[in-house]
Amino acid sequence: MAAAGNGVQGPRGPLAGVRVVELAGIGPGPFAAMLLADLGADVVRVDRPGGAGLGIDPARDLTNRNKRSVLVDLKAQDGPATVLDLVERADILIEGYRPGVAERLGVGPDACLARNPRLVYGRMTGWGQDGPLADRAGHDIAYIAVTGTLSMIGKPGEPPIVPANLLGDYAGGSLYLVVGVLAALQHARTPEGAGQVVDAAIVDGASHLAMMIHGMLAAGGWQDRRGSNLLDGGSPFYGSYETSDGEYMAVGPLEPRFYAEFTELLGITETAPDRGDISRWDELRAVVAARFRTRTRAEWTEVFDGSDACVAPVLSLREAPHHPHLAARATFVEHGGLTQPAPAPRFSATPGSVHSGPAQPGADTEAVAADWGVPALRTTRKDTTD
Repeated sequence: MAAAGNGVQGPRGPLAGVRVVELAGIGPGPFAAMLLADLGADVVRVDRPGGAGLGIDPARDLTNRNKRSVLVDLKAQDGPATVLDLVERADILIEGYRPGVAERLGVGPDACLARNPRLVYGRMTGWGQDGPLADRAGHDIAYIAVTGTLSMIGKPGEPPIVPANLLGDYAGGSLYLVVGVLAALQHARTPEGAGQVVDAAIVDGASHLAMMIHGMLAAGGWQDRRGSNLLDGGSPFYGSYETSDGEYMAVGPLEPRFYAEFTELLGITETAPDRGDISRWDELRAVVAARFRTRTRAEWTEVFDGSDACVAPVLSLREAPHHPHLAARATFVEHGGLTQPAPAPRFSATPGSVHSGPAQPGADTEAVAADWGVPALRTTRKDTTD
C-alpha cells in the first residue's frame, strides 16, 4: 500500500489506494487536492523551487495537510519527464494553470494521457478552458460577479457584499472539481472506461449553485434585485440582528410553526405585524430588531437554546470550535498545534482523518521516489537544491 501522506503508512478513508498528482498552485486547486487527501488519497504535490511567492508560511497552509511534497522545476530540461513518471503511476492529476500553460510546460492532457490512458486530468480555472475570457486573469469576485451570484448578496441600494472567496473558489470551484474527477475516475475504472479531461470552471460551478434561484425566478417567486426575497435578507424573519453587546443572532424561522415559537420566545407575539403582509415587513423588522437589542448574544442564545425557533448566535472563526454542538461532533480538530476543520463528510466504515500537517515543499521527495518507483525525483531534487 502506498504511503498515505508525509511518509505515514496505511489506508485512511474511502480513497485509500488512489494516487493523485497535484501541480502546485493557489486557491481552489490545492483545496480540492486536500479534500481528496482527507478522504485517504495519496496526494503528491509537485512544488516549484522557490515556492508560489505568496508569502504564506507553508507550515500553516492547512490546504496542504495530509499531502506529500516533491520539488520539480517544470522549466528544467528533465522536469516534465519527471512529472510524467509520476503521472504514469497516478489515477488523477490536478492543475490550475491558465489554458495552454500546462501544454507549454510539456505536461498537458495529451502528453499525460499518452503516458497513462486511464488518467483523470482535472483542470481548475475561473473562466474555463475556452470562451472569450479564458485567457484573462481573474479572481473569485470577478467569477461570481458575471454569473449573477454576487448580485444577490447584500442590502438593496448598497454594493454587493463579498462572501470571502468561499462561494466562487471553493464551492463553485473545488467542490465541482472533486465531484468531476471522482466521477471520471469511476468511469475510467469500468471495463470499457478510459481517462479523460475534467474542465472545472468557477463560472460554471457558481452558476450551477444558483439552480434553485433560477427556478424560482422563472416561476415568478424571486425578484432579480438584491435584498428583496425570502432568502436574501429581504424577509425580516431570515437575517441577522444586533444584540445589546454589539454581537449578532441569526434568525431563520421560515415555516409557520417555527415562526410561532420564535415570536413567543422573542416576546413579540402580541406586537408583531402579520408576517404575511409584505407591505409591513419593514415594520416587523423594526420590532424584531428592537427586541434583540434588549439583551446580549449570550442571553438570547440561552433563551432559544433547545427550541425549534431556528435562531443561532453568529460566532467568529475563533469562537466556532468551542460551540457545544461543534465540539461534541469534533467538527474542529487540533493537529500539530493548529486548530482546523475536520475532514468532511463522514463515513461509517472508512473515516477520513487529519494524519499529517501541511506538506513542506520538497520534504517528501525521497519517500515518494521510493513509494511510487520514480528514482528520477532524487536527481531532480539534487538539481534544484544545488
